[in-house]
Amino acid sequence: MKKIFLLLIAAITIGNIHAQRMDDVTVHSKYIQAVDEYRPAPGQYVNDVPEYEAGDTEADMIRKCNNNLAGLGPINSHLVALGGWGGYITFHFDHSIANVPGERDFAVWGNAYQEMKNLVFGGMNEAGVVMVSKDVNGNGKPDDPWYEISGSCDVDSAGKVIYGYEITYRQNPMGDIPWTDNQGNSGTIDRNHYHTQEYYPQWLPDNLTFKGTRLPDNMQNLSDQVEQSFSPYYYVLVGFRYGYADNLPNFSDNADATSYNYEGCGIDISWAVDENRQPVNLDFIDFVRVYTGLNQKCPQPEWWGETSTEFAGAEDIHLEASLQAIENALSGIRAIQQEASSSSPFYDLQGRKVTPTKKGVYIQNRKKIVIN
Repeated sequence: MKKIFLLLIAAITIGNIHAQRMDDVTVHSKYIQAVDEYRPAPGQYVNDVPEYEAGDTEADMIRKCNNNLAGLGPINSHLVALGGWGGYITFHFDHSIANVPGERDFAVWGNAYQEMKNLVFGGMNEAGVVMVSKDVNGNGKPDDPWYEISGSCDVDSAGKVIYGYEITYRQNPMGDIPWTDNQGNSGTIDRNHYHTQEYYPQWLPDNLTFKGTRLPDNMQNLSDQVEQSFSPYYYVLVGFRYGYADNLPNFSDNADATSYNYEGCGIDISWAVDENRQPVNLDFIDFVRVYTGLNQKCPQPEWWGETSTEFAGAEDIHLEASLQAIENALSGIRAIQQEASSSSPFYDLQGRKVTPTKKGVYIQNRKKIVIN
């Protein structure tokens, strides 16, 4: 047993080849390949964007999301509504996205815009929290650990962000949707005369519960600064500096729909943190999740109701760098596998000399070799 112990102490762990995704396609796309999950919270656009039809299942609604988003940039895509706080969408690309040091790695698009009076930073900015995951087990499903992107609120609004927030929504057909949270609060997603469909997602069960981070309220009342002919009120949703979805405009210039706002909408994988808010080191990510991060509503019905993140797709900002990083990683694994196939003897984890005949972990040349 002593010999085996020494071998394992000296072992070098070799990453599984499936930890980096690169589908066998003719041309890789910088836009998302497909939606994996769509679970919105109740909201005034839910069941409408995309449209729910009687009998639709969760798979049907995911397919409709794909029709709106897959392979499309923010000019050509169609919005998907995430509803009130916690409602989310999960998606992936046809390749892993590499963490390029010092750069934004992917952009998340929404429908935020700058308030035209330029009185505040933002105008209709309904920030969504972004999460990332790496397909460590190689099964192509978003079931590995998730890490939250730490945005500017963690710095600018310390003490105002609620971590470990939880909310539950209950059905109330064609009425205001009640909710309760784990902070002892309750409220409703209110109906209005602009959107007359059911607000609770019809394909999902009652008592929908979501958990995550609640961002600080960002609504400002500018009624005393802006005169309006149709209303005495003027409300805006102020943008946060960085790190969120649907938080800043897709384009650097509202009048120019070609100059993408990669700085404002871009996400750096290096901003990922674990459940203890400690940084994590991810070389690649395979899945992205976006959920509505604000739980607030406008007090004046003629303006807008609940704050709900809208999602218009995502983009790998540096496609070629991601593909090259994947190829470099795979080349290293191929070299190790080639070494593993040499004449040096193999040992199993019990220290017995063996001839590998199936997938597994073996010891060769004082290294732990993963054979796929």
